[in-house]
Amino acid sequence: MNRQTEENYWSRFAASYDRDGEYVVGKQIIQLIEEALLAERSLGDALECGCGTGYFTKAIARNAKHLVAADLSTELLEVARIQLRGFKNVSIQKADCTNSSFPAGSFDSVFLTNLLHVIDNPLRCLHENHRVLRDRGSLIVVDFTGYGLRFAKKLKIGFRYLKTWGRPPRGGRNSMSPEQLVSLVEEAGFKVEQVRLLAAGANALYLKGTKQLQAVT
Repeated sequence: MNRQTEENYWSRFAASYDRDGEYVVGKQIIQLIEEALLAERSLGDALECGCGTGYFTKAIARNAKHLVAADLSTELLEVARIQLRGFKNVSIQKADCTNSSFPAGSFDSVFLTNLLHVIDNPLRCLHENHRVLRDRGSLIVVDFTGYGLRFAKKLKIGFRYLKTWGRPPRGGRNSMSPEQLVSLVEEAGFKVEQVRLLAAGANALYLKGTKQLQAVT
């Protein structure tokens, strides 16, 4: 799926996106993700890729000096502007996080919130994240996954997804394992510090990685 098609797919649901998400995966897992994000400290200059309507942006912004909330969908960003209007340290910007215009070494931390499993080329996105991070900068990935769920639970969530959003974009990876995510992140040049499975009705992977110092030649 090309970037324009991806943008159009999610833009259709801008007005109801947060409510729909709670219905599909449940509020418990969303609250668990928020708690994990709120526990992150000293984020400095941060970038959130795939911010959507700003649902998780609020949690990230509380511990960031400045946060750029980026997404490809104009419609989702319009909702985010309303939801985040009280956060003076947040800038909202339309950007393709697989090929952005941000200068190299712009950020102390980068967040990928529920993005990698829905895009065609997650490795390209991670390479771009590596480029815009400063040395020793932090990468934090949050991604919903069917990994570790019983078949009946997967079926239930899948039914809710189809009922709410229709057929998912092609190229997605909706059952990525911790090992697969680690391999992907390491291939992009990061050192993985930790990866864990958040489980509360639905499952999500939570990974923390670090950009290593560039070798001097």
